[in-house]
Amino acid sequence: MNGKSKNIILEIIENRSMIKNLAKNDFKTKFAGAYLGIIWAFVQPVVTVFIYWFVFDKAMGARASIRGELPLPYVLWLVSGIVPWFFFSDCVSAGMVSLVEYNYLVKKVVFNIDILPVVKAISCIFVHIFFIGFTVVLFLLFGYAPDLYILQAVYYSLGVLVLALGIAYFTSAVSVFFPDVRQIVGIALQIGVWMTPIMWNLNDMRARIPDAAMVILKCNPLYYIVMGYREAFIDKVWFWEHPEMTLYFWGFTALTCLLGVTVFKRLKVHFADVL
Repeated sequence: MNGKSKNIILEIIENRSMIKNLAKNDFKTKFAGAYLGIIWAFVQPVVTVFIYWFVFDKAMGARASIRGELPLPYVLWLVSGIVPWFFFSDCVSAGMVSLVEYNYLVKKVVFNIDILPVVKAISCIFVHIFFIGFTVVLFLLFGYAPDLYILQAVYYSLGVLVLALGIAYFTSAVSVFFPDVRQIVGIALQIGVWMTPIMWNLNDMRARIPDAAMVILKCNPLYYIVMGYREAFIDKVWFWEHPEMTLYFWGFTALTCLLGVTVFKRLKVHFADVL
């Protein structure tokens, strides 16, 4: 493991109490001034799920299945795939602007700014926990009782968190000097939601997609996460049953974190001068 990465991990552990308190405060102040307060953090994703469900299920007649055989309500298939995407998108978007939003802390010599992307990511966990619970309740309402497989949601959530943090360290550092990165990342997330099999089933498109394109789509690390959530909630498959995809995901994530932390550390000395 790279020395810079080790330092970041140790700093996170040493400052865990501060990170927790800052994350709670960040979550509370995000919607300060609004009459409904933090309720808005949950309303927008729920409305988004409803729109996608209406368009794809009711308007276009999309269908889903369990293990490719039994019929499954499309809303369950949709929710189990879109919840991790919400978490990833929120972590990346929030982490990217962490230095800008907390510029007054960046200018303090005694404050450890390395934890700021982590603070933003942790503040996103509160909403993610709610939506995992929401997903479980939705499955119960349709008659699908939870079992041990859904414990894998913790594992896949950790995967999302680590991957998003690696991206956040890189984008937060670069965006200080090149603000256009925020717009670029926003566009990338808009494209990414359609390049990831969230609203559509990759297996149903095998006959229409060339093999080379299929491989490229599966190289998307979010493919592993989204499919993992669905296997935890629907198909009942353990993550270790896909050793190649698991190794690929964590290898890709490790390289992303290494790149992000290295860039962050090298540019760190200039942050206070620019912000």
